[in-house]
Amino acid sequence: MRTGPRRLLASVALAVLIPVVPAGVATMALAISTPPPTPVPVRCAPPPAPSPSATGTPSTGAPSGGATTASPSPPAPAPTASICSSPSPFPTVLVTPTPSLEPPAIGARAAILEDLDTGEVLFSFHPDDRRPVASLTKLMTALLVLRATKPDTVVTVGPDAAAQGAQILGVSELGLKLGERITVSQLLYGLLLQSANDAAVALADQVSGSVPAFVADMAKQATRLGLRRTHFLSPNGLDDRGFTTARDLAAISSQDFAIPLFATIARSKFHDVPAPSGPPRHIQNRNVLQWLYPGAIGGKTGYTSAAGYCLMAAAQRHRRGVLAVVLGEPSTYASFDDAAALLDYGFHAFTEKTVVQKGKALRPVPLGTALVPVEAGGTLRRLIRVEQAGQIGRMATLTEGLVGPVAVGDRIGTVAFTAGGAVLGSVPLVVAGSPVLGPSRPSAEPWWRRGLTSIGHFTVHAVASLFG
Repeated sequence: MRTGPRRLLASVALAVLIPVVPAGVATMALAISTPPPTPVPVRCAPPPAPSPSATGTPSTGAPSGGATTASPSPPAPAPTASICSSPSPFPTVLVTPTPSLEPPAIGARAAILEDLDTGEVLFSFHPDDRRPVASLTKLMTALLVLRATKPDTVVTVGPDAAAQGAQILGVSELGLKLGERITVSQLLYGLLLQSANDAAVALADQVSGSVPAFVADMAKQATRLGLRRTHFLSPNGLDDRGFTTARDLAAISSQDFAIPLFATIARSKFHDVPAPSGPPRHIQNRNVLQWLYPGAIGGKTGYTSAAGYCLMAAAQRHRRGVLAVVLGEPSTYASFDDAAALLDYGFHAFTEKTVVQKGKALRPVPLGTALVPVEAGGTLRRLIRVEQAGQIGRMATLTEGLVGPVAVGDRIGTVAFTAGGAVLGSVPLVVAGSPVLGPSRPSAEPWWRRGLTSIGHFTVHAVASLFG
């Protein structure tokens, strides 16, 4: 079959459909072929008025290998200035490996994957390296604000927040005006969806009275959380002088997600923030996993030249939540792809298992000459690698110096459970019934020697009986 004309026709079609992008203008990615998806730059254009269908709906199935593609409705851009001036253009596809039992290769300088509920680490790469994290700093800002204020508290915008808001409108600012009155909840939407630096300053002023005082409060909060490798120097991360680690950011994010308002904001795709005059500020979540990743429940993006592209992302499936942090990625595409690949790994390679249920009868343990019936004194649930789920081992340890008698309900030790050589945890060992006499201790002598001894004893007794 002749393919030359077809290729020529395709080239002409692409030349007509894909206009040239002006220099210095960030773009959105559009997949035109799969597999693999091929992002093609397109010119930013003002979007139509938002409607309920504009948000799109993520597919409900799990990613199934090769490329994870977008839902039929990709993320609709916010007003032109928000997207076309942004250093983080929005991808419309995810390129991830087929989920497997092995962790994916990623391009981040540091990363961690944790169970969202227990904090159990499922994967890590340089998790304790101190790094600038750009706007992921706002995760700590949000935590302080949510713990210190009420959502309906009205904030009056001061001169420092207004000066920050006078920067390039729509990039990472709400454009707050001096004297503007706006609620804490609206500022939090701007902080977490638009990554608004002026919202961070206004919230810092409200909580602590000034930015320096708020930074001091951030340090106190880090100490309370036991974050020894975290030191922020601004409420928005714009300065690039503060630092933290992937592990510490995961801990901060877990605290955030435990607060209902944060969880609500983080999963929102769009929001309208009231303006002092004119139409509301229409903002869009910059975490495109809300559109592209099934089960996504929120996250936060960040970028500076020193920090690289950073992302915290969380997802939930089958009542299990996992949270990924990737820092120092080479591109915004890589940050979303790597975070999605890590989330896939967390869901695919691990299963939640009830290792032991409270009250489950266990093998009796010897105590002196008796066998004591025992049971588990607690329930133990853990995430276990899928291939180890059927290889659970256990070992009972009695309390040192324990002597009888014991009664039903007494705690007499612990029983530890292992998988793949790692200890999963332990529960109390509790007496479940009355001790019973154990079997007599078997002789260490061989059978033939015991037989000869018995014959010898018989002969002696027989002779003694005959001859007295």
